[in-house]
Amino acid sequence: MEKSMKGMYHLIGFILVAMFTFQITNHKFQYYKENFGDSDNVPVKVIEQRLNCLAMNVYREAGHEPFEGKVAVAQVTMNRVDHPDFPKDVCAVVYQKNVFMEKVVCQFSWYCDALHRNRPINNKAYKESYEVAKKVMLEGFRLDGVKNALYYHADYVNPNWKYQKVAKIGNHIFYNERTVK
Repeated sequence: MEKSMKGMYHLIGFILVAMFTFQITNHKFQYYKENFGDSDNVPVKVIEQRLNCLAMNVYREAGHEPFEGKVAVAQVTMNRVDHPDFPKDVCAVVYQKNVFMEKVVCQFSWYCDALHRNRPINNKAYKESYEVAKKVMLEGFRLDGVKNALYYHADYVNPNWKYQKVAKIGNHIFYNERTVK
C-alpha cells in the first residue's frame, strides 16, 4: 500500500511539473507571437539576426554601462519597433538613416561610423550586451522608468530636445515622444 501511494505521489508530481512546464513554454511562445509575429513562420536565422542587431546596438551604445543602462537602450530599440513612426523590424530600426539638412544621420550614431560596424572589440562586454538583448527581446524584460521612451542621448551632450525627460540611467538621458510645453 505504501509503495503504491509513493508511486501515486510521484505520478502526480510528474504531471504537475509537466503542466507547469507546458504553461511556461506556451506563455513564452504566445509572447513571441504577439510581439514578433507567428513563431512558426519566423525562421531561426531571422530571430538570430534580429537578436544580433539588438545586441550590437546595446554593445555600441551602452556596452560599458551598468545592466540597467544596457536594458534601457535595448528597450528603447524595441519600443521603436512597436511604434508606428519607426520600422517594424529590429535590424531596420538599428540601421535606420534619415536625411537632415542634406546630411545622412543615423538613428544610432555608431552605425554611421564605418569603423564601428565591425565585430565587437571587447568580447565580455558584447556577451553581456547579448544576454541583455535576449532578456529584452525574447523574454520581455522591461524597466518601468523607460516604458515609453523612444529617444536618449549621452549626458555630456545637449541636443535641446523638446521631448519629455523620463529617466537618467548610467550616462544616458531617456525621453518619451511627448513634447514639453
